[in-house]
Amino acid sequence: MIIAERILRLVSGEHAGTTVPVRIHLPEKMADHWACSYEIGWPEGTRISSGFGVDGVQALSLAMQKVGTELYMNQHHRDQSLAFEGPGRGYGFPVPKPLRDILIGDDATADGI
Repeated sequence: MIIAERILRLVSGEHAGTTVPVRIHLPEKMADHWACSYEIGWPEGTRISSGFGVDGVQALSLAMQKVGTELYMNQHHRDQSLAFEGPGRGYGFPVPKPLRDILIGDDATADGI
C-alpha cells in the first residue's frame, strides 16, 4: 500500500518534461524485521528497493534515506535536470550523514536532513 508519493520532474535534457514519481509503501512486518519498500519511476525504468529495520519506524526512516541517496547519486541530479519545486532547490528527502555535504538548495539548509 502506497502511503506517500512525491512527483519530481526532469527539466532539461533528453527526457525534459518527464515526471519521476517517488512512492513510499507502508512498512511491513517480516519474520524478524520490518521492510519498507519504495519505487522511483526513472524514465530508464522503475527502481524498486526497500529499507529494513527493527521496527516500522526505522524501516521507513532508512527507506527515505535510501531514496534521498538514490536521487542525489543519479545521473539526472549530476546533470542538474532533476527538480522538485524548482531547479537546484533539492528534493525533500533525507540522506545519511556522510552525504550531507552534497545537498543542494532547501535540502542543504533544512534542519534534520
